Amino acid sequence: MTDIDFNLNEDKMRLAVDVLKAKLENVYLGGGQKKIDSEHKKGKLTARERIDYLLDKNTNFIEIGALTGDEMYKEQGGCPSGGVVVVIGYVSGRQCVIVANDATVKAGAWFPITGKKNLRAQEIAMENRLPVIYLVDSAGVFLPMQDEIFPDKENFGRIFRNNAKMSSMGIPQIAAIMGSCVAGGAYLPIMSDESIIVEGTGSIFLAGPYLVKAAIGENVDKETLGGAETQTALSGVCDYKVKDDKEALDTIKQLMNKYGKNEQAGFDRIKSKKPKSADKDIYGIYTMATAKPYDVREIIKRLVDDSEFTEYKEDYGQTIVCAYARLDGWSVGIVANQRSVVKNKKGEVQIGGVIYSDSADKAARFVMLCNQKKIPLLFLQDVTGFMVGSRSENNGIIKDGAKLVNAVSNSTVPKFTVITGNSYGAGNYAMCGKAYDPRLIIAWPGAKMAVMGGDQAASTILQIQVGALEAKGKQITEEEKEKILKDIRDSYFKTTTPYYAAARLWVDAVIDPLETRKWISLGIEAANNAPIEKFNVGVLQT
Repeated sequence: MTDIDFNLNEDKMRLAVDVLKAKLENVYLGGGQKKIDSEHKKGKLTARERIDYLLDKNTNFIEIGALTGDEMYKEQGGCPSGGVVVVIGYVSGRQCVIVANDATVKAGAWFPITGKKNLRAQEIAMENRLPVIYLVDSAGVFLPMQDEIFPDKENFGRIFRNNAKMSSMGIPQIAAIMGSCVAGGAYLPIMSDESIIVEGTGSIFLAGPYLVKAAIGENVDKETLGGAETQTALSGVCDYKVKDDKEALDTIKQLMNKYGKNEQAGFDRIKSKKPKSADKDIYGIYTMATAKPYDVREIIKRLVDDSEFTEYKEDYGQTIVCAYARLDGWSVGIVANQRSVVKNKKGEVQIGGVIYSDSADKAARFVMLCNQKKIPLLFLQDVTGFMVGSRSENNGIIKDGAKLVNAVSNSTVPKFTVITGNSYGAGNYAMCGKAYDPRLIIAWPGAKMAVMGGDQAASTILQIQVGALEAKGKQITEEEKEKILKDIRDSYFKTTTPYYAAARLWVDAVIDPLETRKWISLGIEAANNAPIEKFNVGVLQT
């Protein structure tokens, strides 16, 4: 790589990171400054202020789904961050999941994506046996879209089912009622193990005053119906009554510091070392240009401790790099797509970013070895798919690809996926895409996710559309073809961006590449709270 290429790559990544930071700054305002000011006038903290007060100072945390809902629900006024803030961080020295309704976004109402994000938070807690803290402040289901959030298996009701499941699993759940808590939403805090309610601002009831009046003709105010005094002294629904938000959060801290410790998975960790190679060089080494190569080993050197790793089968299956390393002290097994064009020992040139039979075979064996040794897996995805053509078919690409998918599917050690670049087709699956249960899945700003590359997809769609028009007797000029192709490309590429994926929770976050170590380290620490099952692979052809 020349200095010019390095500098161009660096400039593009810095610009992409600036775009990401600008998006996040806007998201952090929730429903806007006016709504924030309105919450303060009521004596309430915002969701992010509550989390900031609750978290232990000078400790690392990560936010799940900050970009959830990005560019969605425009007709309804938008839903920044899905109307709920989810963080994995430390409270009283204990790593936990915090879920806080954002009352500045439609009074904390639940959109369809809000439900999906809450379920993702619970999934993380259940997989990693992490305590959950709910900071409840919600007007309930967003009624105009109730048909998309109420009745299905992965909708609103699943959250209460998970409350019950987590309680039976011994995963502690604390809920603080810091605002409205209405109808079905009332079950979430009360199905938690302990509940706190704030005087004056917190209220919880199955039906509010207006609905009670309509249903049975009773006139009753909100405080009498379900305020703090009613729900602690009379009904016994809530366990603790507090005077304001800060006392509620202090009470949570006091409860958290009494918890016992779980049995751990036993992943190996030693003293952390920073990479010897400058991590900022990632900006210049990595390229967002799909067709340009780079050596993924140089990326790995800037992620792992002391820039040291032990490569498995270095000369075999070279379009995937498999290596043992340390990351922030944790032992990890890395499976990374190699974007460099390589020549195998048979003298055959292999295209970078493509999975060949030998690469799939090697990666499958490496995944099994990591399970045998109880080593967490880190997948670095930059893959355009599996190799096609008669030679690949003769070499058994389907069999070897199935072998890798089988090993990844049955893996019981925690898996973490970073989509650094391309994530296309079956390559997404084999390299532990969302469907394969990575504990965390994150994307760099240059990530692209689709069933196939944009140019190939656009050309295919163009042929279908032009063929359909010509079948009706319409003659299409080259100029018209170009316009159709541009429209297809524009539409297709919009759906392949990391922000499109993050908005729909296909990934947990879009991050600055320099934050990768922090995310993976905190993820492994979370995973270490949950013992793992014995690895049993299915039918695996050798």
